Amino acid sequence: MRRPRVLAALLLAFLLALAPGLAFARAGDGGSFGSRGTRTYMLPPGTSTSPYAAPLQRSLTPQSPAYAQPGYAPRYGYGGGSPFMSGLLGGLIGAGIGGLLFGHGLFGGIHGFGGIFGFLIQILLLVWLARWVMRMFSGATAFAGGGMGRRMDMDAMSPGPMPMARAPASRAIQIGPADFQAFEGLLKSVQAAWSAHDLNTLRAIATPEMASYFAEQMGEQTSRGVRNMVSDVRLEHGDLAEAWAEDGREYATVAMRFSMTDVTRDERGQVVDGSLAERITATEIWTFLRAPGGRWVLSAIQQAR
Repeated sequence: MRRPRVLAALLLAFLLALAPGLAFARAGDGGSFGSRGTRTYMLPPGTSTSPYAAPLQRSLTPQSPAYAQPGYAPRYGYGGGSPFMSGLLGGLIGAGIGGLLFGHGLFGGIHGFGGIFGFLIQILLLVWLARWVMRMFSGATAFAGGGMGRRMDMDAMSPGPMPMARAPASRAIQIGPADFQAFEGLLKSVQAAWSAHDLNTLRAIATPEMASYFAEQMGEQTSRGVRNMVSDVRLEHGDLAEAWAEDGREYATVAMRFSMTDVTRDERGQVVDGSLAERITATEIWTFLRAPGGRWVLSAIQQAR
């Protein structure tokens, strides 16, 4: 009797590992949201830092059929789940959980040790199959290498997915060293303000849309009695994906790989997620906006994939 109980406990831990995490992670909670002008629903070109970018999940910019990516419908809300996860895999797992509730197991009855062992094998096969299909659908490839540096490299660009729709009227602009320094400064300033729950600073260095998303996420942290804190942010490498001007505004989309210490504390100050002794690395695509005569502010964040 003891061995089946141990296996059942391992199975529960396995299922929990598949569930979405509840921990917060850096500014933006690891989501993709914001606006990129008329290119909001067009994927930015790939770079050596991030060959592919995830579509924006949430934006206040109305989606125009003329610029929309074929087959892509924006989702409004938080979470980085794939449409495939809510479709095929979600249906399979949902059906399996339903089977468990009715006493039939994930794909049938479980009787004794052999049945539980077969059950685990079926789950592993299901996860492997789902991941294989996801890779086939997304076409994402793993990227390794890339130099480490503190300077944005404008020339280190690699071909990426091209927009399927005709690009809106705009003109390319030049981005110089001072602009790259501003982007790196904003990366650190946004993370610092996020950690301090300093909405006034975020409103000064991000668009009103981005500040509203940050405020909503901070409210969720407060309701849970936790606070995510990011410190010692270091830009490891960055590439310019595209820079353009439209309607009197300038935009620059930059892929950045950065490392940091990322922990979540409870109301007593105890670390409940992350480690102060371990640095983590993230790759994100940030879009910055600048009005005539103004300074750059954060306009969108997209996750690399």
